[in-house]
Amino acid sequence: MERLSKEGQSSGGVAAVAAAEAVVIGGMVLDINCSPAVPANPGTTTPGKIIYTLGGVARNIAECMSKLGAKPNLISAVGVDMAGNLLLEHWKSAGLSIEGIRRHHIIETATVCHIYDSKGEVAAGVANVEAVEKFLTTTWIHNFKYSILSAPVLLLDANLNPSVLQASCRIAAEGNTPVWFEPVSVLKSRRIASIVNYITFASPNEDELIAMGNAVSGADVFHPLEKSNGCLKLSLEAMFQRLKPAISVLLDKGVKVLIVTIGSNGAFLCFQEMVTIKKHVIFIGKRHPPSFRKELFEAVTSKCPQNHAFNSFFKRELKSDFFAVHFPAMSSTSVARLTGAGDCLVGGTLASWCAGLDFMQSLAVGIAAAKAAVEVDANVPAEYSLSKLADDAGIIYAGARPIFCPSML
Repeated sequence: MERLSKEGQSSGGVAAVAAAEAVVIGGMVLDINCSPAVPANPGTTTPGKIIYTLGGVARNIAECMSKLGAKPNLISAVGVDMAGNLLLEHWKSAGLSIEGIRRHHIIETATVCHIYDSKGEVAAGVANVEAVEKFLTTTWIHNFKYSILSAPVLLLDANLNPSVLQASCRIAAEGNTPVWFEPVSVLKSRRIASIVNYITFASPNEDELIAMGNAVSGADVFHPLEKSNGCLKLSLEAMFQRLKPAISVLLDKGVKVLIVTIGSNGAFLCFQEMVTIKKHVIFIGKRHPPSFRKELFEAVTSKCPQNHAFNSFFKRELKSDFFAVHFPAMSSTSVARLTGAGDCLVGGTLASWCAGLDFMQSLAVGIAAAKAAVEVDANVPAEYSLSKLADDAGIIYAGARPIFCPSML
């Protein structure tokens, strides 16, 4: 079932070099989503709707990228079972490579069951993702070394076990491939501690940020923001001030760019120094945008003039190397489910950045892609309207504002 040559080199590893596509490593999961029609009561069944949805953080991100013209190389693992069949057949039908997907009879495909509340939030859930941690081994990852070395970016989801995270980062370092760390959950986000010096980009929410800050500090010195009925009641400035110490620690430890998502409040894009902006956010580097992504590039650039949002930074003399930009979220008139929105934010950002857009343009597209995701039952929309996506990105981009706190000036 595992298509390896005599030398142990996957045929997909060599083929992907010419394409120079992003490499995404992590979980493929079958999500079982349960939405009660009435408030659920313990000890009995409740009428409602049950939907099987293709999921997994890495898979969702890679699929979102593919909807925007990319052909990411997904490295994952599934079993020879119903869940694995559904996931694999969909991937093949989308015209995406399955060479990096390890499949074997002894693997039990990762499955997650979500129970939602009336607001579309996850009220409870059970996850069985052993397949990712146990069968995505360092040996399997090394089969695709040349894909990683030539990739414009390597995304790692935190479902991977620590040894695989470290091995993947070491390969990326050989080729100066930027690494994006997606935390997945509060618990697993702490796995950044052993690889923090390799990470170029990371995309935590505020709770994952706190956990990551504590993990790299080696002590529980940061505390989650207080919420009322699940909502943050702080102003943007106050929220940033509370999160700033954890952000500072991660940037000091080696992370170059932090995208801190704050739900309906949007996201903070954080840098430590101006050199970082020029090298990792504007500079194209290893990216080789294929001609078929020209349409995405041109549509977004027409709404978000390239580098325009950076002009104020270049003209302003900062007395500190630390600053942040707030990107607003866009409200949606019809929210189906919130699961998948964060993955589409990352996928939309990565696809846009790999297509040649600067990082601020790309994050605006990512937030627009997340908005579209909450309006459908699937984790990733079946398709994106390029004109609508560009229009929404333009509104978000225009609303981006630098946050200058007293301690930063």
